[in-house]
Amino acid sequence: MNVIFISPHFPSHFFNFCARLKERGVNVLGIGDAPWDAIGAPCRNSLTEYRFIGDLHDYDAVYRAVADYIFHYGKIDYIESENEYWLDLDAHIREDFNITTGPKTAETERMTHKSLMKKAYQDAGIPTARWTLPQSLEDALIFARDVGYPVVLKPDKGVGASNTGRADNSVELEIVWEKRDPNVQFIEEEYVPGHVETFDGITDSDRNVLFAASQIVPVSLMDAVNNGEDVVSYCQAPTPDLEEAGKQILKQFDTRNIFFHFEFFRLDRDKEGLGKKGTLLGLEVNMRAPGGRIPDKMNYAYDTDVYTIWADSLIYDKRFMSGEFKRYITHVGRKDSIGYAKSEEEIRARWGANVVEEFDVAPALANEMGNHAWLLRADSLEERNEQVRDILQRKASV
Repeated sequence: MNVIFISPHFPSHFFNFCARLKERGVNVLGIGDAPWDAIGAPCRNSLTEYRFIGDLHDYDAVYRAVADYIFHYGKIDYIESENEYWLDLDAHIREDFNITTGPKTAETERMTHKSLMKKAYQDAGIPTARWTLPQSLEDALIFARDVGYPVVLKPDKGVGASNTGRADNSVELEIVWEKRDPNVQFIEEEYVPGHVETFDGITDSDRNVLFAASQIVPVSLMDAVNNGEDVVSYCQAPTPDLEEAGKQILKQFDTRNIFFHFEFFRLDRDKEGLGKKGTLLGLEVNMRAPGGRIPDKMNYAYDTDVYTIWADSLIYDKRFMSGEFKRYITHVGRKDSIGYAKSEEEIRARWGANVVEEFDVAPALANEMGNHAWLLRADSLEERNEQVRDILQRKASV
């Protein structure tokens, strides 16, 4: 089997996808925008061969690299990147080289535009926040008057919470509108008083779920990025209603042998026009592995290896490893801009036995993950909540 992996070096731990394939005898053929010496030894060792291209936006160069791999290795079985930024590139390559194991460009349009994601949720019978694609400030103001403030404005096609703004009144909406990139289509949504819950997992070629987990995000990514808030997320087993909704969404897309990451809101209070407290609303779909350290959190929570499950889904179309939830795993990220009551040494002294990983975060990801972060295990919700309170306790104001 031959698999081309786009940008295998970023994020840095994603080399694990390549490593599991190579361990099983797959030719893993990398194409990336970092020189061979810069991608790190673990990534280098996970690849059969590597092509450095200075700019992956140079499609002619990428095309030539793929053609050269085909000349030397024969038929390409999969094109993968597990990175939302390169999903369009993956699809373009599949289309041009007639690689049938994965979505083509028409399908990735639905996978990368928030407005089309919402239509897919609605087609599956899952409600969403009301939304529009405003063409003018007047459009944006009219929509906000209709649904009520606050509203959120963000690129219809975009990754994470970048360029996302909340407006609590018409003056703020005008400011957010003027700051946007006028060359980018934005989507406007009513604000949802809830928190994010995800349905994440891996499928086989019939879109059956081989493995599933859930992330609970009590502080929104938008607030973490825009307001400098702490970063917390929990890994746990999906609730039954979340799993059922996620499986309905799987039917709406080409989700064969894919690592998926579906985002939902769960209402924290009743809201007219949306539903009662506890209602699930569709937010976004991501046809790639969840970002940050979520794959590693899944491994610790389930005593498994999702990189291996993913590789086995491509090679054997089966799961051989455990998929049973064992314990809660929490990501707690602290930001340099915030003063905390306890030092890192004090945190290690109290929770060292529960820490499964501690790490500094790359600057490019610090807004979404914190500058310094811990992954901690807990056997109960009470222990999990105490860990978060203790690590994120702020210094007393003077």
